[in-house]
Amino acid sequence: MSKSSVVLNSAQIKQKIERIAFEIIENTLEDKTVYLAGIEGNGYLFAERLVEQLNQHSDQEIRLFKVTVNKESPLEDAIALSIESEDLNDASVVLVDDVINSGRTMIHAVRKLLENPLKQLKVATLVNRTHRRFPVQADFVGVHISTTIKDNIVVELDKDEIAYLQ
Repeated sequence: MSKSSVVLNSAQIKQKIERIAFEIIENTLEDKTVYLAGIEGNGYLFAERLVEQLNQHSDQEIRLFKVTVNKESPLEDAIALSIESEDLNDASVVLVDDVINSGRTMIHAVRKLLENPLKQLKVATLVNRTHRRFPVQADFVGVHISTTIKDNIVVELDKDEIAYLQ
């Protein structure tokens, strides 16, 4: 696995996370509580990092929960939330994933969240690819990148944080 085409290095990822956190704060100033819905896997890890930044820079209550979606076949399994649906009534929710590729995973997660009467729903992503098969628009983006359909963006959010083109 070659990491020669680096999209974001560790320092840039940290910078993007801090900037996205400030954008979330600016867009939810009136809310006492903000919910971050991390898509299971790297989306949830990215959401955890956003929570750390939000807690450093805001007095809002930040509630993190997990969205479990079968990424390969989202209609085969029920989409699960690690929070009671009623908690989301009239809530400001930010749906978080590391990369938006085709938009398929995100659109199914959005569909599940919209089963609740939300105040607002925003989308945050670290890497936003510019080709879509589904109409998902990210509100908070670390970096936009134009790729071919054959390209793959890999994000590693472990001790050596990096995003690269494969």
